[in-house]
Amino acid sequence: MKTIAPIPHPLISPSESILAGIALFSLIVVVLALIFLARKYLRSGSSTASQKEDWAAPQPTAENASAFMTASMQGVIEKLRAQEKELAHLHLVAQERAQESERLTEEVTRNMPTGLLLVSATGAISSSNPAAEHALCARGLRYRSYREVLGAGSDLAVMLAECLREGKTFQRAEVEYLTPDGEARRLGVTISPIYRGGRKIVRARAEDPEVAADARPSGALCLLSDLTELVALQKQIRWKENLANLGEMSAGIAHEFKNALATVSGYAQMIRSEAPEGDIRESAGRILDQTRSLTHVVTEFLRFAKPLEISYETVPMQALVERVAAESQEGAPQSTVVAEGSFTDVPGDEALLRQALVNLVRNGIEAARGSGVVPRVTVSGTIEELAGRDWQRIRVADNGPGMPERDLPKIFLPFFTTKSEGTGLGLAVVQKIALQHGGSIEARNQAAGGGAEFLLWLPLRQEPSPVLFPSRAARI
Repeated sequence: MKTIAPIPHPLISPSESILAGIALFSLIVVVLALIFLARKYLRSGSSTASQKEDWAAPQPTAENASAFMTASMQGVIEKLRAQEKELAHLHLVAQERAQESERLTEEVTRNMPTGLLLVSATGAISSSNPAAEHALCARGLRYRSYREVLGAGSDLAVMLAECLREGKTFQRAEVEYLTPDGEARRLGVTISPIYRGGRKIVRARAEDPEVAADARPSGALCLLSDLTELVALQKQIRWKENLANLGEMSAGIAHEFKNALATVSGYAQMIRSEAPEGDIRESAGRILDQTRSLTHVVTEFLRFAKPLEISYETVPMQALVERVAAESQEGAPQSTVVAEGSFTDVPGDEALLRQALVNLVRNGIEAARGSGVVPRVTVSGTIEELAGRDWQRIRVADNGPGMPERDLPKIFLPFFTTKSEGTGLGLAVVQKIALQHGGSIEARNQAAGGGAEFLLWLPLRQEPSPVLFPSRAARI
């Protein structure tokens, strides 16, 4: 049997077979290496993606712990810096708002027409406004004790002390206040306590005083209004109303009295002319004297009670005052009447103004004569600008004993007199004439030298509506 030898492959040699095995092995190694690198890359990509999601919180790695800590601290520092900038901005905005609110509060307080005082628990004035300084006639109130400014015994100081001590509230009260210059003013006052707890403490004290008995006020708020001029105007209006009512009620009665006195006087004259010398004739004479006296009283009363009809004209006060002084001197030869100062023309009724001056001069002569001295009356004039208006001020002063302080508030009341033979209507008529001319009259004792003085104020121009007269401080 014939053996057939294998036929070798014509394309592959043994050496090439070895090379092919080596190449296949290398390919397998490369594929495994690529698979390993791909898996590592995928893991590294997942870790990088999570780091990108939270840059401020880097993921730790086992290879570099110090780098992780550095990155973490850097992120925290950046966040703190951002928050610090935001807080600084918010603080600046809040500070600007607080300053603006403080400026607005200061402007409102400075320009409000009502006086304001803030008093601390220790009694020091912590805040005030110009209206309060004007009402109290004092400057530089801050950081001073309210007792020093107001006077320890004044009504306003007593009210503030009760408010600070007991938490007492005063609403729309009126007090008399004496300024450092000695001027008496009428003040409207509202005082309320200030508590640190605010409304809670106030509500607790209102519901149950024992609950908050230990809560003392931390200060007091005082609002002031100067009512001096308003009270004076109200008083003058009441005077006019009373005069009108009195005139309507009494004019008829006085007229009937005058008619009856005329009848009595006529019969007395007839009896005295027909009766022989003796008691009957003397009695008739006494009746005549008494009827003349009563007629004078009734005439004065009618002049006071009936409404005045003023015929306005330009009155030369210089000539009028000199004429009244000369006539008064002639009527009382033992007295001296002097006219001095500046006088100008005023609008008014010359006859009524003459009557007012005659009454004032006669009152001064009689007051000085009653005290046992030689009467001397001085009529002086000045032109002054007060309360936004021009005024003629006429001062009538005498060298008598003056007036008792208790009688000064009643000196212009009808039928009030300190003279045994006075009617009590002369000064009341003077006041009525002054009011009808838009002026005012004031009586007081002289500061030096004794005696009384009357200040008559007449406006140099008539106003269509009532005006406030000069305050007492301006009339000194």
